[in-house]
Amino acid sequence: MEQVAEIVSVTGPSTISRENVQRKIVISANVSGRDLRSVVNDIQNNINAQIVFPEGYRVEYGGQFESEASASRTLLITSILAIFVIFLLLFQEFKNFKLAGIILLNLPLALIGGVFSIYFTSGVLSIPAIIGFITLFGIATRNGILLISNYQRLIGQGASIYETVTNGSTDRLNAILMTALTAALALIPLALKGDLSGNEIQSPMAKVILGGLLTSTLLNIYIVPIVYSILKNRGILKNNAES
Repeated sequence: MEQVAEIVSVTGPSTISRENVQRKIVISANVSGRDLRSVVNDIQNNINAQIVFPEGYRVEYGGQFESEASASRTLLITSILAIFVIFLLLFQEFKNFKLAGIILLNLPLALIGGVFSIYFTSGVLSIPAIIGFITLFGIATRNGILLISNYQRLIGQGASIYETVTNGSTDRLNAILMTALTAALALIPLALKGDLSGNEIQSPMAKVILGGLLTSTLLNIYIVPIVYSILKNRGILKNNAES
């Protein structure tokens, strides 16, 4: 620092800051080595436990924490809305709530990998990580659509449930694996270069998507056919013509 500036401590004029006709004092700090949310939570707990404010005094937490909290709320609402819209689109396509529900099983399967990737890497549920989860919704749903649409086609042709599940899964296996593989190959460089400047957003998002792709792809091949065959054998699922 001394190579570009001379740092000295001097006195200056006293100032009184106001906001909304109220006096305010700004106390700022930078966070290093920890996520912003946990640091603010510790500050809030210590202040609530150790400090009693006189009447008319209060503490407001702003800056990046305030922006992050607002963005998290927006993304939470967006995620719920995205799941609802996906369900409506699936019902519009298959005209069956149960089939739409089977396809949506891919969402928790994808969430498993995303949660584990966060746990074993940064341990922080950041805004980029949430965006990664939303991205996973679309990829996982597509894999389910590939399977279920093929199952329904084979059932309509008169195939047995066993033939439908085995042949239908085999037919779509290459498409599902190629989708996961091409996405993974594109995301691996982003996930491994998280320490580079400017990659702070892309890296957490890529790690979440990679983890979700792994579990969604592997479990989708087994869970969806099993659930479909069980419901079909029990007569819970019917062909569109019978619905």
